Amino acid sequence: MSLIPSLFRNPRNSPFDPFSMEMWDPFNALSQSLSSARDTEAFVNAQIDWKETPEAHIFKADLPGVKKEEVKVEVEDGRVLQISGQRSREKEEKNDKWHRVERSSGKFLRRFRLPENAKLDEVKASMENGVLTVTVPKVEEKKPQVK
Repeated sequence: MSLIPSLFRNPRNSPFDPFSMEMWDPFNALSQSLSSARDTEAFVNAQIDWKETPEAHIFKADLPGVKKEEVKVEVEDGRVLQISGQRSREKEEKNDKWHRVERSSGKFLRRFRLPENAKLDEVKASMENGVLTVTVPKVEEKKPQVK
C-alpha cells in the first residue's frame, strides 16, 4: 500500500488538514487543565488567619469548593489545634469521538499551638460559603476586685 492513497482516503478527518471539521484547540484544553490545577493549588496552599478577640481565638480558612466532610478539625495533646483536609476531584468529558477524564487531588495540614487561656473542650467549627471558621473560647480571667 502506498502512502499517497492514504492521504486522500478521508481528508476531512486528518489532524494535518487545515480545513478539517474536527479541530482540537490546544489552548482551550490547556486553560481547562490550568483552572483545575489552580483549584487544587488553592486548596493545598490554604491560607488560615488567626484573630484573637477578648472572648475567643478565631481561625478562618478560605477553602473554596470544599465540602465540610473533606475537612477535619482536631485538638491534640499539648494544646495543638490541627486543621486538615483532603480533596479529590474527577472531571469526565465524553464525546462521540473521545473520552477524557481529568483527576486532581490535594491535601493540607496546619497546626497551631493554643495559649494557656484557651478552653479546649468548647471548640466550635462551622463551614459557610467555602470559609471554615473555628472558634476557641478563652477562659475568663479573674479580675482583681478593687476596694
